[in-house]
Amino acid sequence: MTSSTTKPFAEDEIESARKLFEGPWDFVWASTKIDDLPPMVGQEIAFAGRSNVGKSSLINALTRRNALARTSHTPGRTQQLNFFRQVDHDERLTIVDMPGYGYAAVGKEKVAAWTRLIHDYLRGRSNLMRVYVLIDARHGIKDVDGAVLETLDKAAVSYQVVLTKGDALKPAEQQFMAEATYDEIKRRPAAYPEVLLTSSEKGLGIPELRATIARVLSERS
Repeated sequence: MTSSTTKPFAEDEIESARKLFEGPWDFVWASTKIDDLPPMVGQEIAFAGRSNVGKSSLINALTRRNALARTSHTPGRTQQLNFFRQVDHDERLTIVDMPGYGYAAVGKEKVAAWTRLIHDYLRGRSNLMRVYVLIDARHGIKDVDGAVLETLDKAAVSYQVVLTKGDALKPAEQQFMAEATYDEIKRRPAAYPEVLLTSSEKGLGIPELRATIARVLSERS
C-alpha cells in the first residue's frame, strides 16, 4: 500500500524484485565504530527506526530468513551496524541494520556513541543509496523520529518512510495513517515522496518494498 503519485509496480517489476531477494542471505560484518566499516562494494540500503519498531522482522521478511536479523522483545538490542549480503557473494546489494533509537532506558553514554556512529555512517558512505526509516503505523511520526528525518535532510541522504505493523490497523485506519504520514514528509528535501505500509507478519507491502529497492538499485547501477 502506498500514498503518492507514483504509479503502481508492474507484475514483472514485482517478480524481478522477488528474484533479487530470493537467494540466501547471511550476516557479513558488524561495526561499532566508524573506522571499522566494511569496504564499500556495490550499493547499500539501511534500515533505521525506533527500538521495537520491527526492523529485524522486516529485514527477515524481505529476505525470507526467519533469523537473519535478530529479533527481540528487549528494546535496544541492536547496538551496532549489522551488514547482510547474499551468500553467493552477489555484491550488488548490502542491507544494513542500524541501531534502534529513542529507547530511554539505555545509558546516555551508549546513546551518544550510537548517535555518533549513525551520523558518521550517514555522512561518509558514498554507496548508501537510500535509508528506509521505519515508523510504527499505530503511532505515526514522533518527535524522536522527526529528529532523525531532520538529520537525513541536513545530510542530503535519500530516505523513504515505511510504516510497520500495519496489520494492527483496520483498512480505513491504514489509509488514513499512510496519507497523514505522506502529508508530513512530502515537503522534506531528502524524503522520497511515497509512504509504504507494511506488515512483516502478514506480508503486507513486502513485495512493493522489494520492488522499490530494486528500482532504486537499477537507477543507481
